[in-house]
Amino acid sequence: MARKNLLAGLTDADEPEASPAAGNYPMRGASKNMIRSLDELAKQAEKFLEGDAVVELDPETVDGSFVSDRLEDGNEQFEELKAAIEERGQDTPILVRPHPVTTGRYQVVFGHRRLRVARELGRKVKAVVKPLDDRTHVIAQGQENSARANLSFIERAAFARRLIELGYDRAVISSALAANAAAVSKMASVTERIPESLIVQIGAAPSIGRERWVELSLLIGKDGAREKIGGLVESEDFIALGSDERFNALVATLNKAGKPVKKVVPALKQSWQAKDQRLSAEIINTGRTCTVSLKAKAAGEFGRFLSNNLDRLYAEFQEQGLNEGD
Repeated sequence: MARKNLLAGLTDADEPEASPAAGNYPMRGASKNMIRSLDELAKQAEKFLEGDAVVELDPETVDGSFVSDRLEDGNEQFEELKAAIEERGQDTPILVRPHPVTTGRYQVVFGHRRLRVARELGRKVKAVVKPLDDRTHVIAQGQENSARANLSFIERAAFARRLIELGYDRAVISSALAANAAAVSKMASVTERIPESLIVQIGAAPSIGRERWVELSLLIGKDGAREKIGGLVESEDFIALGSDERFNALVATLNKAGKPVKKVVPALKQSWQAKDQRLSAEIINTGRTCTVSLKAKAAGEFGRFLSNNLDRLYAEFQEQGLNEGD
């Protein structure tokens, strides 16, 4: 079943220099019905800004988002953006909302780097002002990043981790990241194993994709890994490296034997409840096994219905092409 779009149009193409991130993955089968395409997100971003009044704000009156989505590492792309804006001006407005606490101030939803450029150049920042609640704010912020697709995998994973810690459910996080539930679970597993302080020390690692971060997260669990990490990341040679090189140096140090690390697929846990509250379900999916536990008044009755209709349901599953091995 297609997931309902929780926020239509709250996206924005941020920088013209955007390039595909290592953390974006092809979606097949059922995933196509769950998540909108990045092209659609980008088109909705353009529609969202059409017809809205663009105002010029003093950048000193605009505060950052309450949830960070970037690992600051290196200034090359920022300096390119700054030079472009200095030469031809700000082409695309940022999105802000009235500050939820402080009267007369704003909070940026997306466009953090454009805001920083305006501040450094001593210019007003072009912005669209929209009153948004916190939930809509984080979805808009995440979807905009997905549309321009220039966050690395670990930045997306760290953003997901912060949303989890803030108490947002997986449906909101999936919509914010334009990622299905399985991808969000993998992001969560990586950031659970790798300490946040180490992620910050490594940086955004723009060329490092999901599988290599999973590998690192498993290497960290090996005996003696903490001692090796401490000795490496505190060295001047490590600090002087670029972000991708820091990641590679850390993996090489932890896996000197060069043996492949056994991967453990994290279990995907979901819950569901009928609108009449007569039936609820807990689903645990590891990829190879899927356990469904039914509870509440209608559990027995629905369980018998499910058992009696498995042949028909599986035939529908095959007809819809949902068994492509996602």
